[in-house]
Amino acid sequence: MALPLAFGIFFVIWWITLFAVMPFGIKTQQEEQSIVPGTAESAPANPHLLRTMLITTAISCVLFAVAHWAYVSPDITLDSVPFLPRF
Repeated sequence: MALPLAFGIFFVIWWITLFAVMPFGIKTQQEEQSIVPGTAESAPANPHLLRTMLITTAISCVLFAVAHWAYVSPDITLDSVPFLPRF
């Protein structure tokens, strides 16, 4: 797999994973009873961005490793995928 392709695939996996992981463990300002003037009540009280990015990176590395293995594995071909139409 070429390096730019690998970076591109990892970036897409990381970005999708970020939006899947982001809402876990977040409490809103309304739930915390600490609403900052000028912000929405539904805004996160403490978003834990570093923790979210580290978890996202760890999950993305595992998903990328699986995707890379599937890409380079000689055992996995398009013919081995059962739901693809055959023409």
